[in-house]
Amino acid sequence: MTALITRDELNAEIAAGGVIVVDALGGEYWAKQHLPGAIPLVRTDVDKLAPTLLPDRGAAIVTYCSNPACPNSGQVADRLTYLGYSNVRKYAEGIEDWTNAGLPTESA
Repeated sequence: MTALITRDELNAEIAAGGVIVVDALGGEYWAKQHLPGAIPLVRTDVDKLAPTLLPDRGAAIVTYCSNPACPNSGQVADRLTYLGYSNVRKYAEGIEDWTNAGLPTESA
């Protein structure tokens, strides 16, 4: 099971530049609104794109999607772990929680 990270922990890590944030919604959702610095990576593209987007398999990576009911972040996290990424966590509450807390987002 993928380790979880809280909103406050993630916000601090983003501010410190110590984490790679992965938006597991991708596409139009990512373009419209994503966490600061997040890169889009959906489950179907993990095997093909992860080696280029995430070359350091030991880097701190956090996946997220929309909310706890959304399975995307867990699927991407599980696949990254399977491919040998050793420091993957999931922000289960997702972008809904982030925006409800009034935290900043970006758009494409």
